[in-house]
Amino acid sequence: MNYRALIALTLLCAVSALLRGAPSVGAERSEYRRPTEIPYPDDNPFSDAKAQLGWMLFFDPMLSGSGSHSCATCHIPSQAWTDHLPRAVGEAKVALPLRVPTLLNVAWTPRLGWDGKFRDLEVVTFTPITSPKNMNLPEGELIERLSAVPGYVRSFAAAFGEGGITRRHVEAALATYERSIVSAAAPFDRWVTGDEEAIDQGAKRGFALFTGKAHCSECHSGWAFTDGSFHDIGTAQGDDIGRGRLFPSSVKLRYAFKTPTLRDVARRAPYMHDGSFATLDDVIELYDRGGIARPSRSPVIRPLALTASEKADLISFVHTLTSPPQPVGLPLLSHY
Repeated sequence: MNYRALIALTLLCAVSALLRGAPSVGAERSEYRRPTEIPYPDDNPFSDAKAQLGWMLFFDPMLSGSGSHSCATCHIPSQAWTDHLPRAVGEAKVALPLRVPTLLNVAWTPRLGWDGKFRDLEVVTFTPITSPKNMNLPEGELIERLSAVPGYVRSFAAAFGEGGITRRHVEAALATYERSIVSAAAPFDRWVTGDEEAIDQGAKRGFALFTGKAHCSECHSGWAFTDGSFHDIGTAQGDDIGRGRLFPSSVKLRYAFKTPTLRDVARRAPYMHDGSFATLDDVIELYDRGGIARPSRSPVIRPLALTASEKADLISFVHTLTSPPQPVGLPLLSHY
């Protein structure tokens, strides 16, 4: 499988289909146009061999201590690359503190983790793998396991040449595959490029609210509908103070958590970093009342006085960001 060609074809076909015959649109919509290329870092450029290796590793339960969990156990392709649980659950069957974040469009995410503690996608890799409460596999044991499988030895050599199977190579391969996880074109994308029939009038009113009275676009900006930053939206309480834990002297970062992408968000209930909101209606209600008033609350979070019909229009708009289901192939793991 040629991953570079597949990724490029998927993106370009989607964009080309949207642009053919489309009239020009205003700046308000144009800032939401989909990109045509996936960005890869200079120190981990794309290669087919790395992407294929990362694909195998992502779906391989060998990466957990008991051999029962893979990355895909929590990041489920058919569930928008997350799961439907309020909190992540590791192989010990104990709920973890945070919700499983989606992997959709992580190639465009500047910092990872609900509190932004990961500087890039590569350094995320071994935290869930080695955590006793998550996948529960020490780094050394993982390297030994992979090194004992001739198919993996060949695949790592094809991807990286000399150097064998190392932590850095595992990180680079998984990150390369994960950057290929991109949300497909949705009805909103057709509307952005001029197809006025792609979404209904309620959704159009919802977009006007989203970019206006409701102030949603202050944080949910750009084509992926996230600024990649961290905000206190007035919901979290308790000991987890989000990004404030990393910057204890900052008042504004207390209870600040990552702005998630809204792409395919209708498929990703429950919501928030801790899965505390069951539905999109619950989320809209939070924003309407303005959340908890405290010094750290974002200045764009304040009571909105939305009507019932305005709330319904916002929900209609959010649903236009849902793309058609995309089939995801499973690798053949020769050691099973």
